[in-house]
Amino acid sequence: MTNAVLPVTVVSDVVCPWCFIGKRRLERAIALVPDIPVAVIWHPYFLNPWIPPSGIGRDEYLTTKFGSVERYHGIAERVVAAAAAEGLVYAKDHIARQPNTTDCHRLIHWAQVELGDGAAMKQRLMELYFAEGADLSDREVLVAAAAACGLDAATARERLAGDKDVALITRQAQSAQDSGISGVPCFIFGEVLAVSGAQSPEYLADAMTRAASDLERRTTQPAQ
Repeated sequence: MTNAVLPVTVVSDVVCPWCFIGKRRLERAIALVPDIPVAVIWHPYFLNPWIPPSGIGRDEYLTTKFGSVERYHGIAERVVAAAAAEGLVYAKDHIARQPNTTDCHRLIHWAQVELGDGAAMKQRLMELYFAEGADLSDREVLVAAAAACGLDAATARERLAGDKDVALITRQAQSAQDSGISGVPCFIFGEVLAVSGAQSPEYLADAMTRAASDLERRTTQPAQ
């Protein structure tokens, strides 16, 4: 197997429960193929682009999107069980507000650029939302998450109060839709193989193996 690092782009949103589950399954998949070096890139996606910056009440959101709160809770049990099977907590009854996720994606981007890895930030934001029912529209909640993941709190607070990288995140999220991605999570391995949905670790590991083989062929072919 080549020593070339396989880029793995994950298109997802922090308030998408299957993205929460998919991240954990990707981590398990990476552990299944330790001989394949990977670099995970977190790409933003807006599951609910219509949510205002201040967020809305969770009941209002569920009624708007699913018809009623009861209907959502009826269909969500499968997701709650899938999360639990991965060792994750989806406390759906604890979530009081539905946030706009632009600021969350900004934090992940800054962690990725400045710390070299956005995974911890991604995980912390999803845990805050799904497990703790935190309001991700609250800037101080986001600042605390930033500090916990290694970013400077004062700098994060100042940036979040302005529009730094809002246009970038919006453009990246739009590019995902423009490329035909209509559901998340979507995993893109080696820029050539896309897998949609929170597939099993074994399925994702197989996709990584195939993409790594393709990458090896491309990087070892003699120059023409």
